Amino acid sequence: MTVAEIPTYDDPQLARKVEQLSPDQVDSLPFGAIRIDDDGRVQYYSQAERRLSGSGNLERLDRNFFTDIAPCMDNEAYRGRIERGRASGTLDLEFGHVGDFDDRTRELTVRIQSATEEGYWIFMRRAG
Repeated sequence: MTVAEIPTYDDPQLARKVEQLSPDQVDSLPFGAIRIDDDGRVQYYSQAERRLSGSGNLERLDRNFFTDIAPCMDNEAYRGRIERGRASGTLDLEFGHVGDFDDRTRELTVRIQSATEEGYWIFMRRAG
């Protein structure tokens, strides 16, 4: 992909376009990208998400996102929305969330879209 084809956070086809990027391109996006499989295990955790969230370089791959990595998001307002969306078919959600590894008061905008194969993508953009 060329630089002109790098998607923006607001792109309606964000997940599809991110799936066409190289890992280096995904890692350099100005927002975090996490790919979760149908069992809730992390399949991809971008360097941008590590850097922007302040979560560091702990191992993430093949770990359960909600129990091992982000238990603070294992609630009705976050995981509940995802599960309801998955039950109804294709995921395409956007909502606000407060709290981050580095700053518990930081505001985030969360986008969740179905992956092409299985599972889904979580994209997180930080305010400020």
